[in-house]
Amino acid sequence: MPNPNAPLRLNVGFLINQNIGYSREFPFDVPRIQFPPDLVLTNLAGTARFTRTPQGLLSQVKLQANCACECVRCLSSFLQPLEVEYTELYAFSKRTVSETGLLLPEDGYVNLQPLVREYMLLEIPIKPLCRPNCKGLCLVCGTNLNETPCEHGASQADSNV
Repeated sequence: MPNPNAPLRLNVGFLINQNIGYSREFPFDVPRIQFPPDLVLTNLAGTARFTRTPQGLLSQVKLQANCACECVRCLSSFLQPLEVEYTELYAFSKRTVSETGLLLPEDGYVNLQPLVREYMLLEIPIKPLCRPNCKGLCLVCGTNLNETPCEHGASQADSNV
């Protein structure tokens, strides 16, 4: 069970003394989590599986969450669903470290927060849309065309053709 104050900090030290191939799954269900300085996720859920290997502990993480975004067309706020799935090795020693450079901490606690933050940030679209068919804002009066049609809407459609 993850610590409620640090839900992405896991005690995996007991896996060091297990047989190769032994694994343990850690479930996540966090209503809200902040990743300083700029990322807030809601409804973070999923699992992290740690497996003992000869070189270290292999983490296989699969998470989904929501991120508050602003639509690039209509400027409305909406929740963007995000999904990440990644595999990383926390090496026992510097000799077996992978290109990511992750070492298993001496205290046996792994903090997934930095990696989850990076992977979630990569999943946020560059141009988020509240829905695929978002009509955007009227170029003349600024009305959100998803909510209310305006008299400028017809002339804009004709000029775009």
